[in-house]
Amino acid sequence: MKAVEIGQYGKPEVLRIGERPDPVASAGEVLIRVAASGVNRPDVLQRMGHYPVPPGASDIPGLEVAGEIVGGDEQAMAAAGFSKGDRVCALVAGGGYAELCVAPVGQCLPVPGGLSDIEAATLPETFFTVWSNVFDRGRLQAGEWFMVQGGTSGIGVTAIQMAKALGAKVIATAGSDEKCQACLSLGADKAINYKTQDFAAEIKTITEGKGVDVILDMVAGAYVAREVESLSEDGRLVIIAIQGGTKSEFNAGLVLRKRLTITGSTLRPRPVAFKTDIASSLKAKVWPLIEGGRIKPVIHSKFAAADASQAHALMETNQHIGKIVLTWQ
Repeated sequence: MKAVEIGQYGKPEVLRIGERPDPVASAGEVLIRVAASGVNRPDVLQRMGHYPVPPGASDIPGLEVAGEIVGGDEQAMAAAGFSKGDRVCALVAGGGYAELCVAPVGQCLPVPGGLSDIEAATLPETFFTVWSNVFDRGRLQAGEWFMVQGGTSGIGVTAIQMAKALGAKVIATAGSDEKCQACLSLGADKAINYKTQDFAAEIKTITEGKGVDVILDMVAGAYVAREVESLSEDGRLVIIAIQGGTKSEFNAGLVLRKRLTITGSTLRPRPVAFKTDIASSLKAKVWPLIEGGRIKPVIHSKFAAADASQAHALMETNQHIGKIVLTWQ
């Protein structure tokens, strides 16, 4: 099979098309002929040498795919309601930038009705991440205020739509007026340009001093202090990336007085059973919202797999709104 390989750690140009042996599905796995592969920030970090591959995972980048089941553990497939020929999207721990990819059956979901494989390839990584962190760890409830940093990222466009569809009031931050408008068009109640506005001050105004109930943070660093200030009593801060650095200073007294929870997680190294539980929740609670048109994939650009370096270069500009996808057809 053809696959996108990381020739050496470095700039986008190190990505190249190579040939690898076809992967073989083991017990509990399916083999997918990949139509499209989602591009995510961890792929860029892996290419740069900053995101080690988990033990046992493929060194080929790519954490999400969509395509057709062409083989695998038929007993496990039947138990999960799948069979050969089914169109699925899947979360994988690596190996997604390839014509063939193996995935645990439990991390596969049917392509939602009405979506193309290219659209479906944008779902797993961000939807698993948002559900696990915003709803499981952050315990976001209908009627609560939710804020997401970086509202036009792949995670951001998913978080805005999912939180809004499930009844929350949503604030998003973004780095330009154009991106703020995009957040509003996706359903955010308010959007804050973090380059021209102080998000902590804006949140205080928007919520009439109460603060927000849940914040999804991909920055960390100096942002944490202002996020602690911006949370309501019993508020929850969930950190899923550290683009602003690992060191934070904040008022610990506020954590005590407001009974705050500061938490975080990484998804890639978690066991299959953990991700299977997330998949079950998504299928029951979110897939109907996608099929009903209340949540839609947001695709900024598509690239042929051979042009993966261009896809990574675009992601590094931070100019995209939504997801970037590689296609294999």
